[in-house]
Amino acid sequence: MKMHNSASCLISLVAFSMLWFLMQASVISADFSIGVILDQASRPGKEAKVAIEIAIQDFNIKTNQTSVLYLQNSRNKPLHAAIAAKHLIDKDNVKAILGGHTWEEASAIAEVISEADQNVPVFLSLSTTPQATHQWPFFFQAVPTQSTQMNAVAAILQSWGIRQVTLIYEASQLSSTASIISHLSQAFRQTGSELNHILPLTSASCLLEEELEVLKKQQVKVFVIHTSLELGIHLFQAAKKMEMTGDGYLWIATNGITDSFHSINSSMISSMKGMIGVKSYFPENTQEFRDFRKRFRRKFSSDYPEEEEDEPGIFAVQGYNGVKLLEEISPENFDHRIPPPQSIVEIVKIVGKRYHSVYWTEGSGFSETMDEEINGATTYTNSMDSVGQALWPVQPWYANKRRRKLAGNPEIRMRVGVPGRSLFKQFVNVEYNPKKNETVISGFVIAVFDEIMREMKLPYDYFPFYGSYDELMRQIPAEKFDAIAGDVTIVARRHEYVDFTQPYTESGLEMIVPIRSKISNQPWLFMKPFTAKMWWLIAAITLYNGFIIWLIEKPHCKHLQGPIITQIGIVIWLAFTTLFTLRGDRLHSNLSRIAGVVWLFVALIITQSYTASFASMLTAQRLEPTITSVEMLRNMNATVGYCNGSFINYYLKDVLGFKSFKVNSYNSTHRYAEALNSGEIAAIFLEAPVAKVFLAQYCKSFVRTGETFKVGGFGFVSGSFEAFPKEFSWLSDANKALMNVSESGKLKELEDTFLTSEKCVDDESFPNEDESLSPVSFSILFVLTGGTSTVALVVYVVMSIRQFKESNPGVTNIFEFIYVSMKDQWYQRRHSSRVVADAESPTGLQMGPVNTS
Repeated sequence: MKMHNSASCLISLVAFSMLWFLMQASVISADFSIGVILDQASRPGKEAKVAIEIAIQDFNIKTNQTSVLYLQNSRNKPLHAAIAAKHLIDKDNVKAILGGHTWEEASAIAEVISEADQNVPVFLSLSTTPQATHQWPFFFQAVPTQSTQMNAVAAILQSWGIRQVTLIYEASQLSSTASIISHLSQAFRQTGSELNHILPLTSASCLLEEELEVLKKQQVKVFVIHTSLELGIHLFQAAKKMEMTGDGYLWIATNGITDSFHSINSSMISSMKGMIGVKSYFPENTQEFRDFRKRFRRKFSSDYPEEEEDEPGIFAVQGYNGVKLLEEISPENFDHRIPPPQSIVEIVKIVGKRYHSVYWTEGSGFSETMDEEINGATTYTNSMDSVGQALWPVQPWYANKRRRKLAGNPEIRMRVGVPGRSLFKQFVNVEYNPKKNETVISGFVIAVFDEIMREMKLPYDYFPFYGSYDELMRQIPAEKFDAIAGDVTIVARRHEYVDFTQPYTESGLEMIVPIRSKISNQPWLFMKPFTAKMWWLIAAITLYNGFIIWLIEKPHCKHLQGPIITQIGIVIWLAFTTLFTLRGDRLHSNLSRIAGVVWLFVALIITQSYTASFASMLTAQRLEPTITSVEMLRNMNATVGYCNGSFINYYLKDVLGFKSFKVNSYNSTHRYAEALNSGEIAAIFLEAPVAKVFLAQYCKSFVRTGETFKVGGFGFVSGSFEAFPKEFSWLSDANKALMNVSESGKLKELEDTFLTSEKCVDDESFPNEDESLSPVSFSILFVLTGGTSTVALVVYVVMSIRQFKESNPGVTNIFEFIYVSMKDQWYQRRHSSRVVADAESPTGLQMGPVNTS
C-alpha cells in the first residue's frame, strides 16, 4: 500500500512538472509580469529593489519587450511575505517572483505558491537554503551557499594553527545558523579544528557582559561571529570594554556582518578595529560593474536620500543577477536550481576608518589580489602571513612570526625555556656559578633534550624561567620562547596553545602516603601462621587419629570404656595429647603404635613449622600505608598536597573532588616530607617519574598506594607548528629524534645516570601480608598419617571380625556381628556400673569377685 501511494505521488509530481515546464518554457518570450517581495526598510531590500528595477530596464531594452514589475513589502516577517505572494499570484497574475532574503520568508512564499491552483510562477530566492527544496519544482536559488565562506574560515584558522573555536550566533537567525554550523563543521573536519563552544545571543540581550565574562574565563580566545551588523557592533564594543580584543584574542565575522560594511560610515567601521571577516566576493574592476555602479548610485540616492552611503554591495549584485537568471530558466536546465558555489571569498581587516582586503580561492589558497593582469597571473599561498603583511598589525598570539622566521632561516638560534625552580634537581637543575659568572643548566631532561637537538642539528640556547609551570607554558604563544625543556606534564588544556612531543617518561599521577608498623599483638595473631583450611584439616586429622587409637586400644584398657559422653571426651583427649607426646608403653596394640608414631612425626613437623612462622610474625617488621585510597581521604575530610605551580592543583579539585581549602602546595621535597610526617597533610600527589625520585630519597618513611591516575608523562613543548610551512616540521622531526635516542639505548643510559642512581636499597622491605601456611605445604604428610591410620583401622576391623566368628560360630553376617557386639558392650557397661554401686552401698559391704568356675 505504501509503495502504491509513493508511486502515485511520484507520477503526479512528474506530470505536474511537465505541465509546469510547458507553461513556463517561454516565460520571457513575451511580455510578462514579475513580482518582487523584499523588506523595503532594510539595506539589503533597498539595494535589491534598485538593482532589480535597473535590471528590468536593461531587459526590456535588450528584448524590446514591456515587463511589468510589482513590488511588495515583506516587512521582514514571513507572514507578510506569504500574504504578499498570494496577492501577486491571485491579483497580479505574475509569472515569476523574486525575493526573500531570509529562509523563513522564502519558505513561506514557496508554501503559498505550492498551494496555487493555476498560474504557478517561478520563484527565485535570494536566501541560502539550509534544507532540500525538491518538493517545490518551481523553486530556484539565486545565491550560492555559504560553504565556501566557511571553508575560508577554516583555512584562516589552519594557517594560524588554531584548533578550537567558539561560535557566537544570533538566536533570531536559527535557519541560517544551522547552515553555518553544518558547513563550518564539515570544513573543520578537513583542517583538524573543532567548535569548542556555541553561544546564542538575542538582539536585545541585556546580559551581554555576563555572557562575555563566561567566554573570557575559557581557554579558547577565538570567536566566529554570525549575527546581524547591529548586534555584531554592539558585541564587539562590549568586548573592547572588557579587554577581550587585540593581542591574545581573534574575532572573525561572517558575511552577515561584513557584507554590510559598504553601507556604514567610517566611525562605525573604526569601532570594529581589530576584527577580521569573510565577505561575499564579486568583481568590481570590470567595465560592466563600473557602469552599473554609476547608475545604481544615481538612482539609489534619488530613491533613498536618507541613506548616507550609496555604494552597491552584494545585495545589489544578487538582485541584478537574479533578474538575468530568468533568461536561463528552461526545462533543459531545470535541474540546476542552485548556482555553482562561489569559489572566491574576500577576507577583510578593519584598519583605521576603512577596511582592506585579501582573497582566498577554493583549491588555491590566499592571494593579495584577484587582478590577473598583474604579472599575468595571481600568486597564491597557504599562509595568511604571506599576504598583506600590513593588514595584520594586531596578530593573534597563535600567529607566531618568530617561528616562521626560524622555519625560513635555520641559522637563527632557538630560545628554549627551562623551569628555574624545579623541585627535583635530578630532572632540571639551574645553578649559578660565581667563579665562571655563568648559569649552569643540567639534569635528566636537559640531557635528553641535548641528545634530540644533536640529532636534529639545530642551534639553541637555554633561558631559565622562574614563574609557575602554567606561566612558563604561556611564554610560547607570547613568543618569548620557541620551545620548553623541563619536567612538564602533558595535559589536555595545555594543548590549546602549545604542542608536545611524545612522552619520554612513564605517565600517571600517584598518591604518596606515610607508612606505619603493623601491631604484632593483635588478638588473633596466633591464628595467622596457618590458613583457615589448614586449621580445619589439622583438627579433622587429629580427631580421626584419636578415634582410631581409641577404637584399637579400647578392648585392652578399662579407662577407655564407660558412658558415651566419657568416651567422646577420651577420644578428643587422646587425639590432642598425641600431638605433643606418645607413651608407647601404654599402648597395647602394634596397630595403634604404628598409627601413633606416624601421626607424632607429622605433628612434630607441623608444630615446628607453626613455631617458626609465628616467631617470624612476632619479630619481623611489618609496614603498611596509612591511607589506601582516594575515597578514604575524602571520607576523612583529609588535607592533601601537591607540587607548587603544577597542573595537579586543577586535577585534585576538578577530577578527584577535593575542596580548595583542603589542598596545599609545597615548594621543596623537604616540606613534602615534613608535612606528611607531622600530619599536616595525609597524602601528596606526584607525577610518576617524580614519585620515583621522591621515594628513592625517603624510602623508609613513605610509600605509593592506591590507583595510578592516567595523565600524560613528561614531554618537550613547542608552539603550534601546524602554522609552519610543510617543509619545516619541527615537531615531527623532534619525535623522530626522540625515538632514535630511545631505541639506541641512550635514554635508558641517561635514566640510570640521573634517576635510578638514587634507587633505595630496601625497596623490598614490604613483605607480602598473606604468608600463612596452607595445606598444600603439608599435603604429603597428611596423606601419610591419614593413610597409616586408615590401614591400621582396616586391619583391626578384619582381625576383630575373625576373632568374633571363632568365639561365636552362630553369627553368619555383619549385621549379627554388630548387634552381638553392641549387646555385649551394653552388658559390660551395666555390669560395671552395678559393681561400682554395690561397692559404694551404705552397708559398707564389699562384694568379692564372682566365682564362675
